[in-house]
Amino acid sequence: MVREKPRPGDVVLLIGGKTGRDGCGGATGSSKVHTVESIQESGAEVQKGNPPEERKIQRLFRHPEVSTMIKRCNDFGAGGVSVAIGELADSLEIDLDAVPKKYEGLDGTELAISESQERMAVVVSLQDMEAFMEWAAVENVEATKVATVTNSGRLLMKWRGKAVLDISRAFLDTNGVKQAAAIRVVAPEAFPFDTANWKGGSLEKGLKERLQDLNGCSQQGLGEMFDSTIGAGTVLMPYGGKHRKTPVDGMAAKLPVLKGETSTCSLMAYGFQPEIGKWSPFHGGAYAVLESVAKMAAMGADVGRIRLSLQEYFERLGTDPKKWGKPFAALLGAFHAQKQLGLAAIGGKDSMSGSFEHLHVPPTLVSFAVATDRIENIVSPEWKSDGNLIMVLKADRDENQMPDWKMLLKSYAMIKKWMEEGIVLSAKAIGWQGLAHAMTVMSFGNGTGVEINETWTDQDLYGFQLGGLVLEVDAEKGSRLKEAFRQAGLQEAGRTIPDHKVMYGEEMIDGSVLLQAWENPLMSIYPQSHLPVEEKPETLWSLGNINKPAVLTRRPKVFIPVFPGTNCEFDTIRAFERAGTEVESMVFRNQSPKEVDESIKRMAQAIENSQMLMFPGGFSAGDEPEGSAKFIAAVFRNNRLKDSVATLLEEGDGLILGICNGFQALIKLGLLPYGQIQDIQPTDPTLTFNHIGRHISAMVRTKVTSNLSPWLSRVEVGDVFSTPISHGEGRFAAKEYVLENLARQGQIAIRYEGDNPNGSDWAVEAITSPDGRILGKMGHSERIGRGLYKNIPGPFDQQLFESGAAYFR
Repeated sequence: MVREKPRPGDVVLLIGGKTGRDGCGGATGSSKVHTVESIQESGAEVQKGNPPEERKIQRLFRHPEVSTMIKRCNDFGAGGVSVAIGELADSLEIDLDAVPKKYEGLDGTELAISESQERMAVVVSLQDMEAFMEWAAVENVEATKVATVTNSGRLLMKWRGKAVLDISRAFLDTNGVKQAAAIRVVAPEAFPFDTANWKGGSLEKGLKERLQDLNGCSQQGLGEMFDSTIGAGTVLMPYGGKHRKTPVDGMAAKLPVLKGETSTCSLMAYGFQPEIGKWSPFHGGAYAVLESVAKMAAMGADVGRIRLSLQEYFERLGTDPKKWGKPFAALLGAFHAQKQLGLAAIGGKDSMSGSFEHLHVPPTLVSFAVATDRIENIVSPEWKSDGNLIMVLKADRDENQMPDWKMLLKSYAMIKKWMEEGIVLSAKAIGWQGLAHAMTVMSFGNGTGVEINETWTDQDLYGFQLGGLVLEVDAEKGSRLKEAFRQAGLQEAGRTIPDHKVMYGEEMIDGSVLLQAWENPLMSIYPQSHLPVEEKPETLWSLGNINKPAVLTRRPKVFIPVFPGTNCEFDTIRAFERAGTEVESMVFRNQSPKEVDESIKRMAQAIENSQMLMFPGGFSAGDEPEGSAKFIAAVFRNNRLKDSVATLLEEGDGLILGICNGFQALIKLGLLPYGQIQDIQPTDPTLTFNHIGRHISAMVRTKVTSNLSPWLSRVEVGDVFSTPISHGEGRFAAKEYVLENLARQGQIAIRYEGDNPNGSDWAVEAITSPDGRILGKMGHSERIGRGLYKNIPGPFDQQLFESGAAYFR
């Protein structure tokens, strides 16, 4: 976006979804008093999402030719057309009749205020409008002119040819009547968060108490519901180590680029402890900022380059001065921390509607810290190996319960330097539950134990230390730097040891007992996905591939169709280009029957001109129940496309690959396991809902069990890889005799190893056609790249794309 000031004559285009009654009054609805009757009375206020449409807009905006036309842009969040378009320029004339509608019967008010995130408004110059709309058509996005920038100094809305709103921009810019509120800040009681809550007892008792607390227990089942590897840019997986059990302190992901590689990644972490905010909103705000910064320091960020965004959420304030005092104090606390750390907040969002009947949210100020750094500087929290030093940066407090800000800044800077020198191997911010909790959680990922120095007291192990860090330091390098550590405020706390246990003096605790205590509290609400792989007959096939193409080429061509909901095409294109292939990609357009017909003709021609066809992952049909890839399969049953696929396979000796949603399309078409498009029978294999009944995103181990396919020619049978998965319907289900036949013929290409994340029969992850030239798999083999998954042991690269290219050379 060029960020130019709109000029008279510029136009506003509405792009994306059509307007309906859903989302009418959403912004005001989120800020008003709700009661038990709200379910019946306020349903229309809820926005109805449309992820496939949002994905189209993302693709459109990634074209530099498009983004450089845009002067200003707004999404259709709070206020709908009124705000999304009304904010774009000082003077506007909006034509509500031009707004695309989902259905007839909407009046002017509904058209003006309906909110939805799958729509955007952009300002472009009149001479750019036609080109912009042509690009939108290429990406299958509807674009409509709905407003014109004027020089009247007024916001004018017309409906059915008549003005329904005509208001002075000068008046709007005054923000209406100025308001004032009385504020009273109540001083907090004595600080209650040291060891006053610790009732004494063994180390095991203290650890279990903290590991089972809802603010300190595992949230892995919840985290697996969100796609953590989309975009092939994940530097730190949410849970790391060979057991994938140590949670990271924040997000680290490579900046998304369409061409080439980057060594720059973005970092983000949050800070918020509700118990502190309930005790003192001022301290809650200050420690939210500090916690977010400490987490960033633990990941390897340069603290001086951090910027913040604050999210506030409080009870409905009314006219009570004490209630108004809570957000006031929280913001003062956050501002105090910012001043002490020298960090600026560059954004934020607030809501003062956190009340339902007699229930109120705790005073909430969440701090989000963001920064960039180089991939090689990023550090993860799981212990790396035994025999290393454990060093701790404590965050002691003064009589006002504030930390020594200057000391922390100095220490963070030194730790950053040691991280870049490879001296600090692992790091984790000490959370609400204390030092012992942090050290224990760091042990879960790799099953590495810890031995804690006996000189550390209950206060040290369980006391309040927000802002502090626990570090794993290389034993050899660290032994030479103990004086430097001391000067930087670090203290030795113990050593990493082999085997999964925690030792403190004479007391030794089995790590598996602590892991179970940590995972149990939320397991029934957010169950984890992994099942043990059942013992089944050996399915290894090592006779190799028997096919060779009649015509060879140094630069084979692959065609990648993009359907509504496809979201892995960029990663897939990049993977094929790295393998040395020529890639053609095309969006299937379905805004009209004519566009559908044209798309089918173009796709058929592209397939006939290619050696490979690839169906990437996504959420075709919005992943509606039993709908995954249904749209793709319906399109490819068109006779012209069906003939093109047959020609590719029978005359061109071509290859076909489908990953995740693409695998589902191959199954629904009959291309798997039969090798040709045919009608599907009830007894045929299928892909259905994960055994856990929800979406799963995780890193899993997969084992190559057959080399029948050319797609697997560069790996060995028995090779095991770490592979990202992300799907809701990935459980392979087939009759026992079908599985036996597939195994006997070498068509079971890859199986899950160790854990079976979706409950697939025989732990099947990938199958092939009878000749191996068609491969379908659930794991996202395209989501690989330099510097990814630093907290997960590999290897990751199954050489799929290189193998496909090599088949034709």
